[in-house]
Amino acid sequence: MDLSARPYRSVLYIPGSKERALEKAKGLAVDAIIFDLEDAVAVDEKANARTLLCNTLAGGGYGGRAQIVRLNGTDTEWFDDDLAAVMEIGPQAILLPKVETVGQVSRIAERLDAHPACGKTRIWAMMETPRGILHSATIATAARMGGFVMGTNDLAKDLNCRFRPDRLPLQTSLQTCLLSARAQGLICVDGVYNAFKDVEGLRAECEQGRDLGMDGKTLIHPDQVLVANEVFAPTEAEITLARRQIAAFEEAASKGLGVAVVDGKIVENLHIVTARATLAKAEAIASLGA
Repeated sequence: MDLSARPYRSVLYIPGSKERALEKAKGLAVDAIIFDLEDAVAVDEKANARTLLCNTLAGGGYGGRAQIVRLNGTDTEWFDDDLAAVMEIGPQAILLPKVETVGQVSRIAERLDAHPACGKTRIWAMMETPRGILHSATIATAARMGGFVMGTNDLAKDLNCRFRPDRLPLQTSLQTCLLSARAQGLICVDGVYNAFKDVEGLRAECEQGRDLGMDGKTLIHPDQVLVANEVFAPTEAEITLARRQIAAFEEAASKGLGVAVVDGKIVENLHIVTARATLAKAEAIASLGA
């Protein structure tokens, strides 16, 4: 499935150094996996994790799940080896930490262009610094750019803001990145919810992200997958309404009318675009079997 045409309701971080976790992920009902070589891997395990992850991904077994490899930062001693290793397997996507300029992405895109195995590899950007947020509109225009991942923990640290259930201090940053992503037709995935045992808190934050327009939620524990999948999927009521809107609009169009009425509300072409997108998302989810 095309990475840009698939759902990203649940995006689970998996440490690249944990063989058991890598194997378990093959059976999880997640839409996407971020195979992490950065924060989740101890310094003395970086090289081993790189080798293990590349061998694992080369072996396949992840089905229709989107596969994104988070490399160590471009300013670290591990980055060049990370990039060289993963390019050999032609990953679906790589995720760059702390992206702050379009040039950071462009330089990596040029290296991917020169490698025959990376013809379809996309680049994703962690948006987790004030400078990155402010430059998000230009970062989104970079070659091979596939999407943004919000790094809300690092961002909150840099902003020196409080963690609040309503995430009010982060709203400007979240919406700025979402606007930048949507202007270029990119995916934008919300940050993690740290209290992985707090199901209701997770649900509330997923609902907020969904209502803002995020495509899904990054997750730190498999137990969070079910809630994210549920919240970011169209409901049966939404699917039914979409079908009714399309049918009503097509009937109105056959009579030479430009609008229809469903449940006492005007339905125009813009509503039909949304309705068709809802059905397409539901079909894409169904194709994943999740």
